[in-house]
Amino acid sequence: MSLVTPEGPAFEGDVEMLVVPGADGEIGVLARHAPLVALLNAGSTRVYRDRSSGDVLEFATGPGFFKVELDRAIALVDDAVLASEIDDARARAQLEDARAELERLERGESDGDRWQLEQRVRHAENQLEVAGRG
Repeated sequence: MSLVTPEGPAFEGDVEMLVVPGADGEIGVLARHAPLVALLNAGSTRVYRDRSSGDVLEFATGPGFFKVELDRAIALVDDAVLASEIDDARARAQLEDARAELERLERGESDGDRWQLEQRVRHAENQLEVAGRG
C-alpha cells in the first residue's frame, strides 16, 4: 500500500486493511480486493498493519484519488499528516486561510475552485478532530 503526496510517500508498506474517505463514504479494502478507482475527499485514512494487535496508523488526508489493482493499493492525496504529528497551529492557520478564501469567492473577489476550497476547510477541520482524539 502507498499513501503518496506531492512531497513524496507518507506511508509505504504491507497492510491488512485500508480505509479511505471516498467521495460517497468510507471505502474499506482488504487483500485481493477487486480493481477500483475512486475520488477521495478530505478525511481520515486508516492503515491497519495488524488488526489483531490494534496496530493502526491514522492520517488526516486531503482530497485525491485511490486505485486498487491486484494486491496493490495507492492513495494519491494533496496532503497526509500522521495523527501523532499534527501541528495544531498549522491546522488552525490552514483553516483560517481556507475559510477566508472561501468568503472572498462568495463575494466574487476570487476565482478559486469552490470544491477545492471546501476540501481545504474539511482537511484542516479533520486535522483538528484527529489531533483531539490522539
